Order: sequence, then C-alpha cells, then structure tokens
Amino acid sequence: MAQLEIRNIRKHFGPIEVLRGVDICADKGEVIAIVGDNGAGKSTLMKIITGVYRPSSGEIRFDGEAIQGGDPAVIRDCGIEMIYQNLELMNQQDVASNIFLGREPTHSFFGAKTGIIDKRAVYRGAEEMISRLSVRLPSIYLKVGKLSGGQQQSVAIARALTFSPKLVIMDEPTAALAVREIEHVLELIRELKRQGITVILISHRLTDIFEVADRVISLYHGVVSADEQIENTSMEQVVAHIVGASDACKALEVE
Repeated sequence: MAQLEIRNIRKHFGPIEVLRGVDICADKGEVIAIVGDNGAGKSTLMKIITGVYRPSSGEIRFDGEAIQGGDPAVIRDCGIEMIYQNLELMNQQDVASNIFLGREPTHSFFGAKTGIIDKRAVYRGAEEMISRLSVRLPSIYLKVGKLSGGQQQSVAIARALTFSPKLVIMDEPTAALAVREIEHVLELIRELKRQGITVILISHRLTDIFEVADRVISLYHGVVSADEQIENTSMEQVVAHIVGASDACKALEVE
C-alpha cells in the first residue's frame, strides 16, 4: 500500500478548474519530482496536500487513513512537512533558535511549564538535528543571515525534522544556489531517503531531478500528463510533457 494516495483531486476557484482529477501515489522513502509549467497546478496541489486548501472533490489518504484538508496543523500531526522556497527563516536569530522557532522547549517547575525557554535543551536539540543530517555548519550559535544558501537549506530541513516527518515537500530547494551548494542540497535529499522519509520535490531544474528522483510526475493544465520512473524517461520527454508537446498532452487537450 502506498504511503500517500491522492485520488481524483479536483479544485475549483469559482468557474476556473485548476486541478482536474489528479491521481498520485508515493511509497515510503521514495523521492518523487513534480514538474509543470507556471499555472499547471503544482502550487495548488501542494497547498491541498498540506491542508492550506480543501479540495473541491477527491480524496487524500496517508498511511491508509483519509485526511481532511483545510487545517495545516492536522496535516502536520499526520507527519507531512513542507519547506517553502523562501525557507521562512529568521535571519537575525541563530541556527538553534531557528530550528526550534515557535516550539521552543521550556523549563518546568514542579511539573508545571514556566514559559521560560530552556536554552540548553534548544542548543542540545539543534546539535542532534544537524548531526542527524550529517551536515557541517560553522556554528549553531551563528545568525542564519550569515549562512550561505545551501547552509540555510540545511537549517530549514533540520527544523522540519523536529516534527519527526514521514513526508517532506520541498519547493524549489536549489533555486538561485551555486553549483557546489546544489550538490549539498541534493545530498540532503538523499539522506532523507536513506532515513526512510518520503520526499516530494518541486523543481524546474531537470538536472537535479535526474540526480535524486525515483519518479517524475508531469502536470499539464491541472492533470497528470505523465508519471514515469526516472530510468525510463529522458529530459527531452519530460520537457515535452511540461509544454504540452507529447501525445499524452495532446490527448488531454482533446478531452
């Protein structure tokens, strides 16, 4: 049984149908790339998976259980995390503070929470998360704004791991990074896979996709135009699916 099952998902915004019966599945520990031109429906689909939007119709099942959209906190409790392109980090805060931002461990007094942040637990936990990713950072006491783009991605992924996710969605994680830093982020994705965490990768960089993905799913005008094992396709074929030049896309237009 697939870990994530998306069945016949449709989404309307007024008279406009953005998603038209999307079916996607993902197995535990699989890296799936989702590609598509602007307006293909990628962002809308991710917002449905993470609970930001409710689908107009269709069903999403995770670990065999149906999940309801519209409440990101419920989706997070299920074990689904998303790392957005802008990373949502606080540049003036240090690495450790960013990793536990909004859910800092606090001291207790006779079993009652005091609301006072337990700094020792914050820094100890941050060290553990960074170690789990097998990455090197200059210091967990350094302000995030002083880190490189690839290092900031490490912090964002470490923060996601504090929720013990089963599935991580990454939105354009290598955009605007230097070549050396891109390889660093791709290795982080491989590490998540080694830990049995499922990854959905949203990216326009086909070279990155062919480096780390097990499957590539193409969206075209709100439908899945192709779902292929990475070893059974090519960049040229994926581009054809993205721009609507493939036979599958032409058939969808006829429908």
